[in-house]
Amino acid sequence: MTQKLLVATHNKGKVSEFADMLADLDLAWLSLDDAGVTMDVAETGTTFRDNAILKAQAYAAETGLLTLADDSGLEVDALAGAPGVYTARYGGAGLTHAQRYALLLQNLEGVPWEARTARFRCVIAVAAPDGALQGEAAGVCEGIIALAAAGDGGFGYDPVFFLPEWGQTMAQVGSVVKHQISHRGRAMRLLEPRLRQLLTAVNDAQ
Repeated sequence: MTQKLLVATHNKGKVSEFADMLADLDLAWLSLDDAGVTMDVAETGTTFRDNAILKAQAYAAETGLLTLADDSGLEVDALAGAPGVYTARYGGAGLTHAQRYALLLQNLEGVPWEARTARFRCVIAVAAPDGALQGEAAGVCEGIIALAAAGDGGFGYDPVFFLPEWGQTMAQVGSVVKHQISHRGRAMRLLEPRLRQLLTAVNDAQ
């Protein structure tokens, strides 16, 4: 029987990224929408770690499913680390990804290239079906905020996150490279052995 893994997000792009990273697993990757979850867990934490753990535990307890949650965001040095934990809400409710990164570019207007340093940061947590925290891992990807958007891959702020070593934005490098170097990919590689253990344990218990 194919096991189910809930990814605590409504973002289909994020679910697809995780599924691509662990493509060899016989898993049904479920978003909150797929699982019919209507409960909304408020991200009240002050750090990415706080929010990742909060979401993993709450949604696992609500659904009885092994649950993986990440909290990730963009830290821009010229903006004193903003948007940080508010990355997904930058500029307020109802904005598209394109509108959010357009606002970011606007707020960095006039900032020279060498001062546009930034990083994507991610923490992933996994909780058992009873809500107990079972593991966590963190990953970081350094880059520069581009002067203009480029590329149509990925999602979120990828089109404006320039990777100097590749000479392209995160939206241009392609999924294979992205999974190797991204904050989410790095965190998942660290968490993967523990996640595989948990999946085996759940399978044995069925």
